[in-house]
Amino acid sequence: MTRRPRTLTRQVRQCLGAQERGDVPGWVLVTLMTAGLVIALWAVAGPALTETFTNAINSVGGP
Repeated sequence: MTRRPRTLTRQVRQCLGAQERGDVPGWVLVTLMTAGLVIALWAVAGPALTETFTNAINSVGGP
């Protein structure tokens, strides 16, 4: 009797265990925390970045 080859998905599930399918709430939390960090950094560095960009555009544009 020949054995059918196992699919990659089946092998991964067997290695991880049948109960581990992912942690959706964890990924949502990571995404929200990342968005919060970006907003906080933008609030602090936004004016300086805007000024730097404006100065760079003005220096390229000439007199």
